[in-house]
Amino acid sequence: MCDGFGYAQFMTTLSEMTNGASVPSIFPVWQRELLCAREVPYVTCTHHEYDEVADTNGKIFTLDDMEHRSFFFGPTQISALRRFLPTHLKSCATFEVLTAGLWRCRTIAIQPNLEDDMRLMIIVNAHSKFKPMIPVGYYGNMFGFPAAISKAQDICNKPLGYVLELVMKAKSEVTEEYMRSITDLMVIRGRPLFTTVGSFMVSDLTWFGLLELDFGWGKSVYAGPNHHIAGFYTRYINHKGESGILVSVWLPAIAMKRFVEELGNMLTQDIDDHVIHEDVPLISKYNLPAMIR
Repeated sequence: MCDGFGYAQFMTTLSEMTNGASVPSIFPVWQRELLCAREVPYVTCTHHEYDEVADTNGKIFTLDDMEHRSFFFGPTQISALRRFLPTHLKSCATFEVLTAGLWRCRTIAIQPNLEDDMRLMIIVNAHSKFKPMIPVGYYGNMFGFPAAISKAQDICNKPLGYVLELVMKAKSEVTEEYMRSITDLMVIRGRPLFTTVGSFMVSDLTWFGLLELDFGWGKSVYAGPNHHIAGFYTRYINHKGESGILVSVWLPAIAMKRFVEELGNMLTQDIDDHVIHEDVPLISKYNLPAMIR
């Protein structure tokens, strides 16, 4: 029905109504024809997010043994990640360096075969990619999720700058033509599911303003989705009053242990045996399954 942008718009409208508004500040636009397939559909871009990949090595996790944790990244943690970057990449966006670090830690944690192809899918808001721009108020799905792809051994062993450049390249691929190509692919291939084998999906929701919504009971403690394949980045204020990014991560229990150890190794070098202890505020002890809490 809608993407994250449309969801935020809908929730904002509800918040306005509960606070006495008679009309929404942004009226809804239902012009689904804005992103219909072309009269003669044809795919013009590469879409690794829809590659057909057989799960020969058991890389699709079941929910039976999944563990969920939420990780807080404030300025200190982001600075720790940036120290691994070469000079020409140090000005990259926070989202990009955080995504590169998480993709590396997650790949190491799940221990794939070194020759396996791993995919990182980045959900990108495409509203501004169209000319003319999509009207303000459009509720429909208007996002792409291009996939960076690399051998597991390269993600694990090459410098973090290598992983970061893959992230940056994938993020830049979403254009109007890319979106038209996806739309045509949906018609040609009958709306295929995205590739889940060896895949990790991320989305930046920190700018949606969900944390500021007030339905008459005060502002939210947490606002964002929770999914076992995707890592959603939401804005969060920790117990110290620091504003940062909260990332929800799902992994099998044994892989989660390795993930925490690897992430701790990247963020600081003075932890005993490179293990993050329970009293370190990097890990939030909250279980946050709800969209808004």
